[in-house]
Amino acid sequence: MRRTFVALAVAPAALFAQAQPVPVTTAKPGWTWTFDSAKTVVNAVRAGRNLQPAKWPNGNKVAVLFSFDVDNETVSLRFGEPSVGALSQNQYGGRVGLQRILDVLDQNKIPATFFIPSVSLALTPEMWPMINKSGRHEIGVHGWIHEMNSTLPDSIERRLLIKAIAELKQMTGVTPVGYRAPSWNFSPNTLSILRDLGFRYESSLMADDRPYELMQKGKPTGLVELPVEWILDDAPLFDPRGQSYMNPRDVAQVWIDEFDRAYAEGTMVVYTMHPHVSGHRSRVLALEMLIKHIKAKPGVWFATHKDAAEYVRKEAKLGDPIVP
Repeated sequence: MRRTFVALAVAPAALFAQAQPVPVTTAKPGWTWTFDSAKTVVNAVRAGRNLQPAKWPNGNKVAVLFSFDVDNETVSLRFGEPSVGALSQNQYGGRVGLQRILDVLDQNKIPATFFIPSVSLALTPEMWPMINKSGRHEIGVHGWIHEMNSTLPDSIERRLLIKAIAELKQMTGVTPVGYRAPSWNFSPNTLSILRDLGFRYESSLMADDRPYELMQKGKPTGLVELPVEWILDDAPLFDPRGQSYMNPRDVAQVWIDEFDRAYAEGTMVVYTMHPHVSGHRSRVLALEMLIKHIKAKPGVWFATHKDAAEYVRKEAKLGDPIVP
């Protein structure tokens, strides 16, 4: 398939320079603010209406959403100074880890959502046929080069996201409807950009365990949030160089406990994993242990993020996202 890419109006060096976090030296501590100032900041993006349905499809008791952020080399590329060793470690995701994860999912007939930076897919285009083969899985947007969107000005953040959507559509034939921020965070402009570009759901924020509607400056947006959490993400827990490293079997138990409570509450659980992390032999075990435990319980709805978002939208009579 021939691929063409929209050129950026800024040079790569300039882009990466702007993507670097800039220390803020003018911020005043919260205790010096007025209440109105605090309220304005808090209400910029906030959880609104709870979209937890009274029931899940076909009478199921709980919704389980598996998501995989297929970052691969973009983890190292985004800041513009990658090392060969790090790039080789990242390449493992597309070369080995992804297929291993897909094998586990497909053996269990479980759908999942794959959030992919478009540069990641362009570097390893064979990933799309692998993901699309079963016909169960969804693709979502995860930035262009896994940029730190929360540090970018509106013009660059918007341009990169438009570029990512166009390239993913070109490479897959699918227009993604869901977004996950590469930094699991928003800039002051992110929500407005998502609304302008027609996304139907978002999955980066953490205000609840249940689906909810995003509010912007105190007003409803019609955008469904499928919340994430770091304790349900493999990256920090599986990093042997970090301070929070855990044995994969212990991580599996955390994930199992999260599922068990969601099952008891009749709510939802969203798992986030990465092929270059959980795709390793000793770590995919945690995914297998989790799936085995979940499948032993009756009444589980495995869903893509898109299907879950549209289901809760319909049940809540939310209507379509509100155009700003």
